[in-house]
Amino acid sequence: MTDQRLLALYGLKYNPFLPTIPVEDLWRPPELELFLMRLEVLLRHGGFATIEGEVGQGKSKALHTVAAHLQQLGDVVVGVMERPQSSLSDFYRELGDLFGVNLSPANRYGGFKALRARWRTHIKGTLFRPILLIDEAQEACSTSLNELRLLGSAHFDSECLLTTILCGDSRLSDRFRSRDLLPLGSRIRTRLRISALAPNELRGFLEHILERAGAPQLVTDPLKDALCDHAAGNLRVLTNMGQELLTAAAQRELPTLDEKLFFDVFSLNPKPKRSPRTTTNRPQENRP
Repeated sequence: MTDQRLLALYGLKYNPFLPTIPVEDLWRPPELELFLMRLEVLLRHGGFATIEGEVGQGKSKALHTVAAHLQQLGDVVVGVMERPQSSLSDFYRELGDLFGVNLSPANRYGGFKALRARWRTHIKGTLFRPILLIDEAQEACSTSLNELRLLGSAHFDSECLLTTILCGDSRLSDRFRSRDLLPLGSRIRTRLRISALAPNELRGFLEHILERAGAPQLVTDPLKDALCDHAAGNLRVLTNMGQELLTAAAQRELPTLDEKLFFDVFSLNPKPKRSPRTTTNRPQENRP
């Protein structure tokens, strides 16, 4: 079944269980709204912020929301690093591309000065620090992260030239406790920690994405409870189950997704298949 046919079958604007949800329709829990407010203050002073959480809890979507929110403020330059695991030379090359500075890997000191000069010019004209967003930051090498700390620090660490938001799983916070990255960890000014969600929070997320997709009645209330109880507090697990159910319902042309479909698709105790009977030739007993 094609995506267009599936959407037409249930009157959906888009598939609410796929990562391609428009940024304006993404779910914003209260802690994310508070984090956005703190970031607006951080833009005037610079420094480091982090988004941390376990796998599948919505960190990248939170960073996506942050990027869209910051770009709406005006006079704000936002750079998104696509390859955090690069070597230091490639790390500088990508920074140059993001902020419009022609850097030569053979002259790293020249690149260091050129980037800082570009950032100072931006601050002088807008009073905002440029912003660098790094997803999957736990993959970045320690040398690059420390170079970023030195790049954005001026006047004996009394002035920040850059606002950097690092997004990563629990390995990122663990790395900040190491001796190499302890100076960077101590400079993080605001954090968003995303933990496992309670069933009522998962239900709020589920109802939000269904309503924004244009089909609030697509999933029955008992199925919503079942999904939230079995998702282990993880948004990715919840949406993966929803996608499987939506595909199965479309194949069967069901009008809604209900609890019966849930047990059919995710049956934990399938009935054992009966093996075919086999006949054996038993030796006949010798009767007197």
